Amino acid sequence: MRKLPKSFRLAMGIMLANVTLSASAQDPQTERDYQVPLPPAPSGDAVFQPPLESAIPDNQYGDMVRKGRDLFVDTQQLRGTHVFNEQNCSNCHLDAGRMANSAPMWAAFGMYPAYRGKNDKVNTLAERIQGCFTYSMNGIPPETGSEPLVALETYFHWLATGAPVNQAMPGRGYAQLETPQGGYDPERGAQVYAEQCAVCHGSDGAGQKVGDRQVFPPLWGDGAYNWGAGMHRVNTAAAFIKANMPLGKPYSLSDEDAWDVAAFINSHERPQDPRRRGMESLEATDRTFHQHSGYYGDDIGGQRLGDHDNYGANPGSGD
Repeated sequence: MRKLPKSFRLAMGIMLANVTLSASAQDPQTERDYQVPLPPAPSGDAVFQPPLESAIPDNQYGDMVRKGRDLFVDTQQLRGTHVFNEQNCSNCHLDAGRMANSAPMWAAFGMYPAYRGKNDKVNTLAERIQGCFTYSMNGIPPETGSEPLVALETYFHWLATGAPVNQAMPGRGYAQLETPQGGYDPERGAQVYAEQCAVCHGSDGAGQKVGDRQVFPPLWGDGAYNWGAGMHRVNTAAAFIKANMPLGKPYSLSDEDAWDVAAFINSHERPQDPRRRGMESLEATDRTFHQHSGYYGDDIGGQRLGDHDNYGANPGSGD
């Protein structure tokens, strides 16, 4: 089963939304892609090097840097309050947020505040982090000014020591991959997954634990990122996989294999998009938030993905 990105169906509307934001504001009928990220990073090798951990100062600022680093690597410390799945920040931002082409924090820090199509407003860095808790962690974000949020911001600030502000650097985000001419195929991706991914993430996508510690993250199911996370987009997952997976063997997969295995992973069920709580139907949620290269709302194997009220362990905010 081959699939071209869902966004192709509404390409003209999305193009207008991306290129003419002022017109979008005036025309309520213009389609908008609520997942549009910041512009891609410049091409070329990353040259910026974040400071060594041994350089963290021995003062109050350094204490907060270390606290942020520890939360970034082991975000499960916030399980049950702000995290409701089996993910850590460092699952998608490798080497504790230091690795180029793995959405490193040193490259992200200076780009905010920035407009994000996902929530159609200018976001502060704190709001961007809160969004990661909402979607990637299937969680409830820490409040602005709270210690966990300030600690993470402080860690990112330290990683960006010496980096330019308001200037996109090579290595920011994930590598950009062109969509395969023939589309991508989750059935082909199943074979790639079995050969390259299952040894770490399990044939059932549940990842691996050592004792109570999750050492390889789940890729679908209740322990994974939810249907609102950026990684559920096939293009985003393909770019991450190409540059970073299998672990220790970056760029070893062909572009087609990266797209296919991303499609396979993201054609599985996962916790509901939390924005669904405020929408009248699955169709409305799909139409509003999912006009891009993903499978939300699509029929796969006789099942319509996202057609459920399973939010994982997230109890909701109570509002």
